[in-house]
Amino acid sequence: MRYHFKVHKDPDGIWAECLELEGCNTQSEDGTMENLEKNLAEALNLYLDEPNMNIIFPLPDNTLVGEDIAAVEVEPGIAFAVLLRAYRKSHNLKQKDMVARLGFQNLFSYQRLEGKHPNPRLDTLALIQRKLPDFNVSMLFK
Repeated sequence: MRYHFKVHKDPDGIWAECLELEGCNTQSEDGTMENLEKNLAEALNLYLDEPNMNIIFPLPDNTLVGEDIAAVEVEPGIAFAVLLRAYRKSHNLKQKDMVARLGFQNLFSYQRLEGKHPNPRLDTLALIQRKLPDFNVSMLFK
């Protein structure tokens, strides 16, 4: 999963703003693209690694391209949580509805998947794909 940043160069240096996530931006302290790219990944993952599971972030817009656009990959665990929350919102489901659909024992078991660094096991991914066939796991890798 990749979000897109518009890179700006001005007399004070290089900075970038995420086009899909309002308020997610960063700059290069030393004015190099290498430093900016490192900061882009850090800023994006910190922004998306929100402890409030009720915040649903918009998904990336893969049509955003251009020479001043940087596509930044989200850490897989964070991307999974973002994608799962977006799925739940798009289907107007509450977390307890997801617990019922997936056959989990309790709410906490599900909440871990939407929380910080969920790292789902393969059998959990298989269960999600079976019970939620329109959940697009491949978006994690685009």
